[in-house]
Amino acid sequence: MCTTKRMQNKAPIFISVVNQKGGVGKTTTVLNLATSIAASGKKVLIIDLDAQGNASTGLGIIIEQRKLSSYDILVSDEDIKNVIRKTDIENLFIVPANQDLSSVDMDLVEVDKKAHMLKKSFSKNKNDFTNFDYVFMDCPPALNMLTVNSLVLANLIIIPLQTEFFALEGLSQLMVTIKEIRNTLNKELKILGVLLTMYDRRNNLSIQIEDDVRSTLNDLVFNTVIPRNVKLSEAPSFSLPGVLYDQKCLGSMAYQKLAAEFFLREKKFFNNGAV
Repeated sequence: MCTTKRMQNKAPIFISVVNQKGGVGKTTTVLNLATSIAASGKKVLIIDLDAQGNASTGLGIIIEQRKLSSYDILVSDEDIKNVIRKTDIENLFIVPANQDLSSVDMDLVEVDKKAHMLKKSFSKNKNDFTNFDYVFMDCPPALNMLTVNSLVLANLIIIPLQTEFFALEGLSQLMVTIKEIRNTLNKELKILGVLLTMYDRRNNLSIQIEDDVRSTLNDLVFNTVIPRNVKLSEAPSFSLPGVLYDQKCLGSMAYQKLAAEFFLREKKFFNNGAV
């Protein structure tokens, strides 16, 4: 789909941030990339699809504000505009998550087209989203029905990949899942890029893993790498993304650089097609 047509339709771009492996920086990437993009004047929505609700917590959405959550738009057919919460960050909004999401697979077991529930909800309420430029979906660390729903709705995928020994282990299964969904449920689904996270330039292993990943995946890997950074880890406890908690730390500067690369890649993908 070209950029011109998308602008005419006023549809947001849906980005799924996914990896079935936990602890690779999915939520950190969603929070900091979405905040950096919002800072550029774009209107951004985050959908928290992880029952742990870390993205919601990281933006200061307390439990009492999550009585309606992403679970309700998946299972209870709740109108999305009733679930969206404004954050303290300008241009940034969130559909929060709570523990109800942990039972989604069972709750949808007898539902027809269960993989389309999230897309159905957005399609039904698409006029409520003409002001959003981007919708980021923070997926759980599993290839479950929540992740599948995200991939069915998504235009683009970002895959955070920790620079550790087993970095590529499991990635092949994710690639197979993406291919299957593209072939059967969402033919427009594209991988925007693989993002190397928790990178330590002092560690020869990180350098070796980066070389291996780039030689295997080539241009699919973002040029930007996200360093292992204490400030990024501290930020959620203050209900802030790292790019606001400490704008000058190495992690924040990396995510600001990633936002610039994101815009360049997105423009290339929608104008010229994806890899």
